[in-house]
Amino acid sequence: MQLRMTNDELRMTNRLRPMIISSIHRTAFLLLTAYCLLLTANAQSDGSQQNQTGKAGTFAITNARIVTVSGAVIENGTVVISNGKIAAVGANVSIPSGAERIDAKGLSVYPGMIDAGTNLGLAEIGGGAPATIDVAETGEMNSNAKAIIGINPHSSHVNVTRVNGITTVLSFPQGGIISGQAAVINLNGSTQAEMAIVPLFGLVVNFPRIALGGGGFNPFGAQTPVDFTEALKRRDQRLEDLKKLFRDAENYAKVKEAGEKDKNLPSSPVDLKLEALVPYIRGEKPVIFTAERERDIRGVAKFAADLKIKAIILGGQEAWKAADDLKKNDIAVIYTNIYNLPVRDDDAYDFLFEAPAKMVQAGVKFCISTGDGGAEVRDLPYHAGLASAYGLSKDEALKSVTLYPAQILGLGSQLGSIETGKIANLVVTDGDLLEARTNVKYLFINGRLLPLTSRHTELFDSFKNRK
Repeated sequence: MQLRMTNDELRMTNRLRPMIISSIHRTAFLLLTAYCLLLTANAQSDGSQQNQTGKAGTFAITNARIVTVSGAVIENGTVVISNGKIAAVGANVSIPSGAERIDAKGLSVYPGMIDAGTNLGLAEIGGGAPATIDVAETGEMNSNAKAIIGINPHSSHVNVTRVNGITTVLSFPQGGIISGQAAVINLNGSTQAEMAIVPLFGLVVNFPRIALGGGGFNPFGAQTPVDFTEALKRRDQRLEDLKKLFRDAENYAKVKEAGEKDKNLPSSPVDLKLEALVPYIRGEKPVIFTAERERDIRGVAKFAADLKIKAIILGGQEAWKAADDLKKNDIAVIYTNIYNLPVRDDDAYDFLFEAPAKMVQAGVKFCISTGDGGAEVRDLPYHAGLASAYGLSKDEALKSVTLYPAQILGLGSQLGSIETGKIANLVVTDGDLLEARTNVKYLFINGRLLPLTSRHTELFDSFKNRK
């Protein structure tokens, strides 16, 4: 039997055909994209390195050049590691019986490096795989958001970073005015709890600034600039909203404290966002303010002084210009701009390279950070090395990624230098720690000897003999 279409049916089919073909193409594209992402995810995080958490025990690193950072270099000495801590260090140290000896003749021992400004563990595949990104929550005020909960212990970035000598990072959330609470973690462990040093370290606040750009991305033309008066008004309103929330948290804490003392008072409802702010408005924990320009940094100093809170600057392009306010209010800087370009056309090419040296000259407490999401945190030693090439002394450059970040994070008694009693986060190298040609030979985190493997080393081994 022969089927015939009417003229109306034929016209309808012709109209639908492009839509059907487009739908088929779109479906095929989505399937292909999903397949590629699956391959990428498998390549990036197959778990083969992440579950290698090393071995514990008692170790003695002998015949080594020991760069203590906090004191003199020991040209030929021994470091003893036991129960996750540095048990002894010096030129004449007795080695416990049964200790595993590591002959480090010709090698140097350094404290593990610390990057105090990253999103490591919160972001895996930056483009095309939203499910692997957990750096921000919706909304403007997310004081109750906790980075430690979102950290992926099995991220490929963990191993790629630690095999280059970085043993500890601060990982912080982003977005909104109050992003949430940052965590300080060691780069070893199968769970967030195993990695955590300070699970709830500090509150991240994106300090309101004067934004003169347009109201969003416009693909068809230039953005319409915002009038300065209007931009100032918007900034001031955001600042008032932030102050109000801190004041509300202060009152919330007083009401809660009164209720605990007098059980006859009516109970107040629990507010998770205000509850999370209580340690910060009391000055028990620091608030980390993202700020770059001098006026914003001075604004942070005034805000912190008015509310009597502890503050840390994250970013700090022009921090050296506001040295007087920073020193007056005991505010340290986590500097994240070594790899960035100058923001103004008339800035010198080395404007950001020289900032750490200028902070030293001005007496500002600082450390150097990559400010990276995870993939490039491994470059931390080269950030410090570049700063050293532009005025920062070699000793200060080394301290800027070891002892100084430990002190800024309140962990100076536990990390950042090679001293008896500190956590055994140690790196044994065949050269200068900040030199790009140096190789890490042994790595310890929490006293565990870790394998020097990562996705990068596996790829290198797979392709090195190909012709």
